[in-house]
Amino acid sequence: MFNSLTSIIVNIPYIIMAILAFSLLVIIHELGHFMLCKLNGVKVSEFSLGMGPKLFGIKGKETEYLIKAFPIGGYVKMEGEEESSADPRSFTSKTPLQKLSIVSAGAIMNLILAVVLFIFVGAAKGYILPIVGQVLPNSPAMKAGLQTGDEITKVNKVNIDRWDEFLNEIYVAKGGNMNIEVVRDSKLKKFSLKPIKDVKENRYKIGIGVSGVEKKLNLGESINYGFDQTISTAKQTFGFFGTIFHGKFSANDVGGPISIIRISTMSAQAGFTTLMYFTALMSVQLGIFNIIPFPALDGGWIFMLLFEIITGKKLDDNKVGVINYIGFMILMALMVLVVVKDIVSPLKF
Repeated sequence: MFNSLTSIIVNIPYIIMAILAFSLLVIIHELGHFMLCKLNGVKVSEFSLGMGPKLFGIKGKETEYLIKAFPIGGYVKMEGEEESSADPRSFTSKTPLQKLSIVSAGAIMNLILAVVLFIFVGAAKGYILPIVGQVLPNSPAMKAGLQTGDEITKVNKVNIDRWDEFLNEIYVAKGGNMNIEVVRDSKLKKFSLKPIKDVKENRYKIGIGVSGVEKKLNLGESINYGFDQTISTAKQTFGFFGTIFHGKFSANDVGGPISIIRISTMSAQAGFTTLMYFTALMSVQLGIFNIIPFPALDGGWIFMLLFEIITGKKLDDNKVGVINYIGFMILMALMVLVVVKDIVSPLKF
């Protein structure tokens, strides 16, 4: 009991850093909506960080800026968002293109944030080269013929420049065949193997370790790294949602706010650059999650607005409000389930 309390006290600075990093994602997302509301002349009554009871707020000319008790999500409350309004500055009074720009701005801002953070990470640390540091006995890698010092250049016709790209290909393979090309002593060699699943860690492995050799980047390379890493993370995120859609995921793969704070705290302990990297990953995932075409999410609005633009038919504002309300209640129920799952069966890492 005493050791646990001491551990919590020691980790308080890291926990605070983790909460601030998570809050940054929400602030940037909602700031995107807020800025486009202003650009399109939409009245905003509330800008909230967090959910639940109000802790404190600052009242502006027409917008109240709030911080609420639970640091989970946030929102921008627009005039006429949930029901029809006669106010000329209401959300419902705007054209479908104006509405589309407002609802898509949050996800776009998250992707921009990810690019910026990845650029800083690239400039500060560079990236780890895909060079084999060790080969474990009796592993698929050893049986296939991989050796320490091999530089991986291609997997299943996908060019590999970074170690994380190689790890992603192991994830994509899902235990299927991997055709790996490496450079050894300036010669190109090819190998074929299948990853095996580590049941305890719930992931696939081929039995090699990283060498840890890093490539330092100049400004131009850091910028390229920022965009490449954001695109790569987006592809991985879409791939994960694809496994959910096809029912090929485990509950052990899913974590909620508690898991996010735990992992963020561990990232903060590993150093500021590591925390920036994890925050960038989360920013991409938050942006992608929000464009899922589900009521109450930005993606639900995007889907309906694209329908209006394509068909020229205006949707009934009151019906849209009801649909979004139902979607919001479902999301809140799912959030409660995820939080309970986080407490009862936390992610293992």
